[in-house]
Amino acid sequence: MDKIFDSIWQSLAIPQDYDSLLKHSANIILLAGTFILTLAVAWLAGRITRKLLIKIVKKAATKTKTQIDDIAIEKKLLHRLAHLVPITLFFLSTNFVPSFEDKIFLLYTAFIQKLALVLLIFLIALIIDSVLNTIETYYSGLDIALHKPIKSYLQVVKIIVFCLIAIFIISTLINRSPWALLTGIGALTAVLLLVFKDSILGLVASIQLASYDMIRIGDWIEMPKYGADGDVIDISLNTIKVQNWDKTITTIPTYAVLSDPVKNWRGMSESGGRRIKRHLEIDMNSIKFCDEEMLARFEKIHYISDYVQAKRQEVQQYNADKKVDKSLLVNGRHLTNLGTFRAYIEAYLKNHPKIHQGMTLLVRHLQPTQTGLPIEIYVFSNDQAWANYESIQADIFDHLLAILPEFDLRIFQSISDKTLMIQ
Repeated sequence: MDKIFDSIWQSLAIPQDYDSLLKHSANIILLAGTFILTLAVAWLAGRITRKLLIKIVKKAATKTKTQIDDIAIEKKLLHRLAHLVPITLFFLSTNFVPSFEDKIFLLYTAFIQKLALVLLIFLIALIIDSVLNTIETYYSGLDIALHKPIKSYLQVVKIIVFCLIAIFIISTLINRSPWALLTGIGALTAVLLLVFKDSILGLVASIQLASYDMIRIGDWIEMPKYGADGDVIDISLNTIKVQNWDKTITTIPTYAVLSDPVKNWRGMSESGGRRIKRHLEIDMNSIKFCDEEMLARFEKIHYISDYVQAKRQEVQQYNADKKVDKSLLVNGRHLTNLGTFRAYIEAYLKNHPKIHQGMTLLVRHLQPTQTGLPIEIYVFSNDQAWANYESIQADIFDHLLAILPEFDLRIFQSISDKTLMIQ
């Protein structure tokens, strides 16, 4: 570096004699004018090229059915390609400057060529970036993108490209071989691993996510550790973005989905049904055997009319065959109001238009507790939309709670002052 500064200083040093001073000043003015003129010509050439190129490509794009050319224009690929013209002119401008025996001419030539070369290398990086952005945008519009996102892989390619570009620029500025710099960087492997730790972990995680199809864009996931509960809107090399149901955005490290618990609701979405799992707590004091008056009333209920008739005949036949003493209810078989209610729930759900009949439909007893006997309903709605699902669930339990008195049953409810006043 000291030699470079010495060369610059010597080139700009003011000669002592008048003729040399005049000649030196004229050379500086000539090179300055050439530099300004070169910038103007390069700028004008770049502007004309950009307008012509974009106009031609846009005209051609309107005649094609593919969207990739439109995306390329949007990602400024043509703008960056058009910059090749002014940079090339800038580099070749040294051939049009009259050469003269002066160190400042050599310095000017070296400066222009290095500057143009650095700009060209940097422009190549920008062009590659636009190409990768175009590929990413075009690919994201395909159906396969939901199953196999490539954004993280393209980000790795970008990191590699920009690292190599930085090495080439530095090697150009210091007149060293890029391979020598790469050899030196090998000694900094531990530092690089530390700096790019998240990116490396993210790359490994991205490969595993794609291989095992764990998470896709559009999946509903839950990660309580990160406060995430919503739809995946973006999967990148380092982060996964989740839009929660309250419209907030949660950012999760990509590698975290391999080490922390994740609930993915995709299976529910693809199944065509959404589970309803809720129970009613029946007051056990209201459970009893059915008498003839109750059975006659139950036979009039549309959903269980055939069930009650069949069960009455079955019970009567059993008791007759066993010669049961009917003076005590403990003897023989009898229908209960709770069992009949359970049969009604099953029949009601099997006839409900919003219940998925091809999936599990279950009405069962749970362990009795101090708050009553839980009757659990385990079914699946055929509408998965959240609002519709909640409406279906609410309608079912509204109906069941309203008809409980028809079966002489009561729901368990803690006693309040208002309850005591009513009683």
